[in-house]
Order: sequence, then C-alpha cells, then structure tokens
Amino acid sequence: MTQEWRLGEYIITTDKRLLDLSVIHGFLTTSYWAEGIPFETVKKSIEHSLNFGVYKDGKQVGFARIITDYATYAYIGDVFIVKEYRGQGLSKWLMQVIADHPELQGLRRWTLLTRDSFSPCNALDLWNLKIQSVTWRKRILIYTKEGRDKACIFHYT
Repeated sequence: MTQEWRLGEYIITTDKRLLDLSVIHGFLTTSYWAEGIPFETVKKSIEHSLNFGVYKDGKQVGFARIITDYATYAYIGDVFIVKEYRGQGLSKWLMQVIADHPELQGLRRWTLLTRDSFSPCNALDLWNLKIQSVTWRKRILIYTKEGRDKACIFHYT
C-alpha cells in the first residue's frame, strides 16, 4: 500500500511508480558511498526496498530507501536531497516520515552507514534513539577502482 505525506509544496510518497530512476542513479553514481554504481543495480535495489521519494511539482528532489524484515530490523540507505533543495528541512522531514511509517514501528534495530553527520544523521535525534555502537572502518569502494573511504556504522535500538 502506498502512502503520501504533504508539507507545503512538497510531497513524500512510497509509490515506486513515481520514482525517477535517472535522478536517483545520477545522484548515487556520484555519491561517496555508491560512486559508479550501475543503473541496473540501482533499479534492482529499489525493487526490493521500501522507498520514499520526495517531490516538488512532480520533480523528484530527494530519496531514501529502507531494507527491512518489517519485524526487527531496518537499514536506512541512499538518503539524499538534491543540492538545490537542501537547507529547507526536507531531510529532517523525510527521516521523520520514515520514523513514523506504520510498517516500521516496533523495530528493535536501525542501521545507517555514513562517513559524516549531515542532516539525515542529525534528523535521527527526532526518534530519541540510543546509539548502541559507532564503528569507524575502512571500506573498499566496490563500484570504482579508486582508493578507500571511511564509513561510520550507527546501530540504534
């Protein structure tokens, strides 16, 4: 069942049919966490996730996806707001919508991987969640042959 939320001229929806795969792939392929990711990989990951698209006037301006069993665990991935639309509280609103989603209630663990504490991480404060552990690690960028990157692993309970 798809759901929709409105805030002024913005809409968040879980309707996969509205997702603009070219916008999502375009952002992810230049991101530090999925640099060079193939289009087909993005498409397949979306097919098997709970997706949240952010739109203004029918144009996709943000995205997040949740990988979950709907009972105990959820991984928050590929969270972004297009640069031109940042600074308007959209990432906080997106994270709040995710936190309030009825199918994601009662989970005992959430995970978000990041190398910095940009606004989606700060927005997690809205949930009053406790950080169980924070681990910094080196990881290989699997979609490119270039170097290594830092990632921070947050486990919330």
